[in-house]
Amino acid sequence: MKAMTTNKLRTLAPIALVAVALLGADLMAPSKAAAQEVQITGPLAGQPAVRRMRLYRDMRIMLEPQFTFTLQDEYSRSLFAGLHAGFYFTDWIGIGVWGAYAVANLDTNLTDEVVGKGVTDERSRLSFPTQQGFDNQIATMTWAAAAQIEFIPLRGKLAIFEKLFVDTDFFIFVGAGVVGIEERADTTAAEMATCGTDFDCRFNLQTQRSSRVAVGPTFGAGLNLYFNGIVGLSLSWRGLPFAWNTSGFDNSGDPRGDFPDGNINSDDRFFKLNHMFNVGVTIYLPTDPAVTD
Repeated sequence: MKAMTTNKLRTLAPIALVAVALLGADLMAPSKAAAQEVQITGPLAGQPAVRRMRLYRDMRIMLEPQFTFTLQDEYSRSLFAGLHAGFYFTDWIGIGVWGAYAVANLDTNLTDEVVGKGVTDERSRLSFPTQQGFDNQIATMTWAAAAQIEFIPLRGKLAIFEKLFVDTDFFIFVGAGVVGIEERADTTAAEMATCGTDFDCRFNLQTQRSSRVAVGPTFGAGLNLYFNGIVGLSLSWRGLPFAWNTSGFDNSGDPRGDFPDGNINSDDRFFKLNHMFNVGVTIYLPTDPAVTD
């Protein structure tokens, strides 16, 4: 009996090995995914994803009166009145120009603190000749302009208080900008020393101004809200990086490593990303936007 059982096991063993090999090969073989095409029937068959969509920018001109103010300023905040104009080849790309003039420059709290509590000593005589003149030595922007390419990658609807829905698009832009700047005029410690204790002489050297134009890239992003086919609201941020001496201080050292170097000049300018926030009313021409089927 035992011999018969042994013979049966020897007969079944090869069969079991073959079965295990076939099962393993099936499990190891790459599976093929198959997707069934969804057939849309009824009134939606063959229809576009969006119907009767307004193309607000397509082959249209935009005029946008703007109010602009600078952000994250150390010593002076500039307020601008300006205009942004653009032409759009399609609903998602166009070109634009922007220009603005500074209608006011407001001192920050830091400037007020320095004017009220600053202390002048012999070491800081060149950088800070007088308390009273500090708000006249800080740098300010006087005007700005840019040419840019504008992209509109996203659009949809924005809900306001869950009751009012407005068409909205998100845009980004990049280009080249120029900025008019007024800075403290170049001067030296030797010139300041000639004033001695004469307050008026020190004050005059402190408040002398020079104007120049800074050139650099510009970029930003924003939202356009469309109230109808003609008029809308634009909110955007703009960055303008360039080097300038915002404080009017002697910020740099000489080649030997001595600090300060006793000169106020272009070496005292620091590279800075300047931030602007724009609020504008958009007007599109022609007055009727194209509408898709």
